[in-house]
Amino acid sequence: MGKLTYLVIHCTATPEGRHTDADDIVRWHTAPKERGGRGWSRVGYSDMIYLDGELVNLTPYNQDNRIDDPEMTWGVKGINAKSRHVVYVGGLAYDYETPLDDDDKPGYMAADTRTPEQLHAMEIYVKYMILRHPHIKVAGHNQFAAKACPSFNVPKWLRWIGIPEKNIYD
Repeated sequence: MGKLTYLVIHCTATPEGRHTDADDIVRWHTAPKERGGRGWSRVGYSDMIYLDGELVNLTPYNQDNRIDDPEMTWGVKGINAKSRHVVYVGGLAYDYETPLDDDDKPGYMAADTRTPEQLHAMEIYVKYMILRHPHIKVAGHNQFAAKACPSFNVPKWLRWIGIPEKNIYD
């Protein structure tokens, strides 16, 4: 399909601390729309980082510098043929400033809800991907689409953990 160019970081857009697993993601993405899914033919992410820092593979892939058709995921329209996508569980926090909605449901806002374990796992994951693919550019989903995902400033975080500028998509 294409040369691996990007590693894109996502969040599940679930409330802080809520358990979400690979089965949830597969269902949310691939179930028919009439059953609450998006109706996609495949999931949006290659890998997932659970609240406890466990890394789970969602779409098997080899470690070469190409995205083959079976390895492609639907993470960001327009760049999927040249991207891997990793998602962390979370990304929403309760918004104490917003009143309850008409259904008396609490409001949520985008927030960096990564646990210490997720931060550690994500740092190792990103650094490993750069070691394996020295040319790769790391970005947040929001750098390619008008979304809050992944609910934190990816370039700023990458600089904070010492990622070289050549690997930061800015």
